[in-house]
Amino acid sequence: MSEQSPSITRGGIAVIGGGSIGVAFALVFARAGHPVRVSDPSAERRALIPGEVATRLEALAGHGLLTETTDRIAARVTTTSSVAGAVNGAVLIQECAPEQLELKRALFAEIDQHAPADCVIASSSSAMPASSFAAGLPGAHRTLVAHPGNPPHLIPVIELVPAPFTSPETVDRAEALYTAAGLCPIRVHGEPEGFVFNRLQGALLREAYALVRDGVATVEDVDTAVRAGLGRRWSFMGPFETVDLNTRGGIESHAAKMGPAYQRMGAERGQHDPWTEDLVATVTAQRRAVLPLTDWEDRVAWRDEQLMNHLTHPTHSPHPTTEDHS
Repeated sequence: MSEQSPSITRGGIAVIGGGSIGVAFALVFARAGHPVRVSDPSAERRALIPGEVATRLEALAGHGLLTETTDRIAARVTTTSSVAGAVNGAVLIQECAPEQLELKRALFAEIDQHAPADCVIASSSSAMPASSFAAGLPGAHRTLVAHPGNPPHLIPVIELVPAPFTSPETVDRAEALYTAAGLCPIRVHGEPEGFVFNRLQGALLREAYALVRDGVATVEDVDTAVRAGLGRRWSFMGPFETVDLNTRGGIESHAAKMGPAYQRMGAERGQHDPWTEDLVATVTAQRRAVLPLTDWEDRVAWRDEQLMNHLTHPTHSPHPTTEDHS
């Protein structure tokens, strides 16, 4: 791995910002066979990137997660101080700068000036929508937010959040590029604060804080409920599939049985989001399109098999001690 200035080849990826998220994205794309150029203005930060790449690759290799040698993958990652040099020839530009509005505005203006006309320009922003920093740019139609799970080389979900001015072709190209690199894109419609990932995480965290505040449970009790309960199911299926398989008759039956209780729980927190008949019908139709009720028994058996696999090969101690967190 070296610092270079020539443009990267067609199919190359530019990562703007060499922090932890930028390095993780470099690993994602280098593992997928792309040449990756990481740009960072700090010489000190750039000097640290080769070692961080090597360390993370060794860890992946130790778990059997690489199909090539670490040296071969690392050789695809180069660094530069120049944004213009990094984006030259790129098919995808992944901005990973700090969450500062003026910084992102300046970066996107510079990126837009030098980027190839047909490339995708994506931000890793976890809160700021593209409309807040890319509006008015000549190439605004090719910009969007692509917010990853952290770290993206280990958590594959990535949220594609187009602005009103983002072209549908840009979203399609972004989805294809991320999918080919092994990530799992989801499309977010509109630009809601927190997108999908953090809104879901935030809902659980708000209730977790409230339970501790109200003396219902300790912090460790809440973590155990998720770690040894909800999290085990959520590691291989989402909340809709979970309740769909928990109730004979599927998610429609679950909503009829549990909907009123969940509405009362929400009302305790000042929330009024009832599961209306129309909403339940929409959710039910989408679930049944994925899993017909005729296949429900087989899918329940699959769920139980996954849980038994987890018990056979646990990823952590069921009762962590202080030493486990060191």
